[in-house]
Amino acid sequence: MSTIDSALKTEIVKAFQQLFDFELSVDSFSLQPTRKEFEGTHTLVVFPYLKQTRKSPEESGKMIGEYLKESSDLVADYNVVKGFLNLSVAESAWIGVLNEIAQNENFGDFPARGQKVMVEFSSPNTNKPLHLGHLRNNFLGDAVSRILEANGFEVMKVNLVNDRGIHICKSMLAYQLFGAGETPESSGVKGDHLIGKYYVRFDQEYKREIEGLVHQGMEAEEAKKQAPLMLQAQEMLKKWEDGDEEVVALWKKMNGWVFDGFDASYQTMGIDFDKIYYESDTYLLGKDIIEEGLGSEVFFKKEDGSVWVDLTKEKLDEKLVLRGDGTSVYITQDMGTCDLKHQDFPFEKSVYVVGNEQDYHFKVLFSIMKKLGRDYADGLYHLSYGMVDLPSGKMKSREGTVVDADDLMQEMFDTAEKQTRELGKIEGLTEDEAQELYRTLGLGALKYFLLKVDPKKRMLFNPQESIEFQGNTGPFIQYTHARISAILRRAKGLDVSTKFDPAKITSLLPKELELIHKLTEYTKTVDLAAEEYSPALIAQYVYELAKTYNGFYQDVPIFNEDNKEAVKFRVALSQSVARLIRKSMLLLGIHVPERM
Repeated sequence: MSTIDSALKTEIVKAFQQLFDFELSVDSFSLQPTRKEFEGTHTLVVFPYLKQTRKSPEESGKMIGEYLKESSDLVADYNVVKGFLNLSVAESAWIGVLNEIAQNENFGDFPARGQKVMVEFSSPNTNKPLHLGHLRNNFLGDAVSRILEANGFEVMKVNLVNDRGIHICKSMLAYQLFGAGETPESSGVKGDHLIGKYYVRFDQEYKREIEGLVHQGMEAEEAKKQAPLMLQAQEMLKKWEDGDEEVVALWKKMNGWVFDGFDASYQTMGIDFDKIYYESDTYLLGKDIIEEGLGSEVFFKKEDGSVWVDLTKEKLDEKLVLRGDGTSVYITQDMGTCDLKHQDFPFEKSVYVVGNEQDYHFKVLFSIMKKLGRDYADGLYHLSYGMVDLPSGKMKSREGTVVDADDLMQEMFDTAEKQTRELGKIEGLTEDEAQELYRTLGLGALKYFLLKVDPKKRMLFNPQESIEFQGNTGPFIQYTHARISAILRRAKGLDVSTKFDPAKITSLLPKELELIHKLTEYTKTVDLAAEEYSPALIAQYVYELAKTYNGFYQDVPIFNEDNKEAVKFRVALSQSVARLIRKSMLLLGIHVPERM
């Protein structure tokens, strides 16, 4: 919380004590930002306190405002609009706040909370490369992890890789039948892309077989089940589960290629994990929980021996948790994995970053863990996000119509290079520095565009729009940081200190005041972004900060000023903005350049 906020709240508590003999708790209320059409920066809503004031909303607001104006150095003026008390903070207070921010490298850092949070994201299948949808997932998971960490939580980033099952066997079978010993080295194709090619090949051949069977008179649904390729894939899965040496060796070899490919993609994205779980290690987990649930009557058996849970009270119907033949379903292993993750990292919260098509699944899982009496169950949270569409429409992996993550990132780097060269923003950079800049801008544009939208919303990704240097984009914010860095280099060359004397700054221009106010909102924004698991709030904040700075830069001279103390003040203000742009963007996993 900003020092202005906390100081104002303390003064308001005093006002309630003096005027109405009422002990208001500092934690029981919050101040809102004043709407732009009214004077002031902080607004107190007085409606909830009319019982205590025993006055009309307007009169209550006026009494509190008048008291604050007369008795507090913080409040310069006030106005009341119905039951809203808008407060104008004294300029001397804003000057003091900037002095604190400018001299404190750690402004905005939160103390450790002593609470653990696990964030599970990415969770790819090893039968295809990462695509655009995975990018939103990875960037969300990484940004949420960073925001929680900045908020004082101890965070563990985990990735549960789906490396087994029928879809993996489809790629393996297609490779076995049509691969002719091709390898990533022999083809010059990245491992995950190579395997993805065979996943698409399986689908093509499978469809041909279905058409052939239908042509011979078989019903389409039956043809899907009886197609030789599907029967072979199912047989391969059974062999894998039975530990067949040849099948397991092929599985290990092909997964190894995919993992090498994934590692390269993650490195380009700037994503890493503290622990990786593999479904091949976890898919048998959960059967002991079935026995436990039957014993405690959370689960019940049907006549065919299948085990179910009744979630009708939770409005989720009955749910199968173990088949009659004793084999697991997804929810079985998810229960087991829940326990395993908590054993490895005894968390207070566990966040699953998974698309909104799995909403029902997670409601069921969390309800079951609560019924089983897991003490961590209340901390389970599904960060449900919307799909990413392209102007060209929906993507499908098995048909090979997805937008590949590696290709898209490369396209962003190339577009960044083209735009940056055209705008002449690489003067004075070596070729290596220029290439680094293109990658910083390209990846920053991509991450920012995917993160600036509320995670819950479905979104349309437009690569060209994302990399513009104007508007609500990553490059606009990055360019603002580079601009301030140039100002700070000039200040250093002129030997201008960033330490100013607050007593010598007698007044503020509106743009200066607006900018300091924006700086003080950083901690509140990080706090709220952590609470709502929403990097979009950070993106919006840093865009507003950059936009506000550009307005200041256009209107207020920095070096062309006779008052030397004012020059120091504006350089200190610029330095503080650059620091918080850097911090905010890093919470989104985005780097900002010093030069452009």
